[in-house]
Amino acid sequence: MNHTLLRAIVGALLLGIIAGCSATGPSSHVLFIGNSYTTENNLSRLFADLSNAGRHPVAVDVVAVGGATLAQHLKSPDAPGRIASRSWDVVVLQEQSILPAIPSQRTTGMYPAVRQLVQKARNAGARPVLLLTWGRRDGLPDAGFNSYDAMQAQLTKGYQGIADELGVTVAPAGEAWSREVAQGRGQVLWQADGSHPSLVGSYLTACVLYATIYGESPVGLPAPGGISQEDAKLLQQIAYDTMLSDPARWRVLR
Repeated sequence: MNHTLLRAIVGALLLGIIAGCSATGPSSHVLFIGNSYTTENNLSRLFADLSNAGRHPVAVDVVAVGGATLAQHLKSPDAPGRIASRSWDVVVLQEQSILPAIPSQRTTGMYPAVRQLVQKARNAGARPVLLLTWGRRDGLPDAGFNSYDAMQAQLTKGYQGIADELGVTVAPAGEAWSREVAQGRGQVLWQADGSHPSLVGSYLTACVLYATIYGESPVGLPAPGGISQEDAKLLQQIAYDTMLSDPARWRVLR
């Protein structure tokens, strides 16, 4: 075999190896910024597992502090620094659990922080996504919300208001939770404290993120240990139906 032919064969083999390696690497990068609602049950990993199973290879990163507001993240060097650290495809923003439901607090606290974080994400080439969270299981009577439904309605209004102003995508997890509550299956979404998500609640939220970010159904994708495939299929369908209820309203990405 002559040297020219040998070099051509070796070169082709190397290109094949390189192509094979890049094909197994992440095709997108998603950053989560939030608090314990994001870290509980490792939401970012649940989303990544769905994404990888759905042939959307993704790498995720998280900046989250228990109880933190987006205004506090903005003042800390961690979140702005992480946004600027690389080229992200999506930056998911999750606000503190009560603040968006109270008009005076969302307009003076949440909205200014969201405006700046959204701009930072866009400056980094990322598409910002607001993670619309869920109300407390029993509402929040001290704030005037005597039921879950009352609190959820205000949370949705709070997130929707700033999303409409900025033209930002919303992952409507709280609205998917509402559908589960209406079906009589809502109790399993919360932990005993009636605030933080159970594994089921976090998985439903991850399915909503999948449906919103990819514009695709998660139905049929694997479930984590602790959730049966039958229950997972119900959650996946609820997530997809919620997105499909008004994709223009949520500004689904794809």
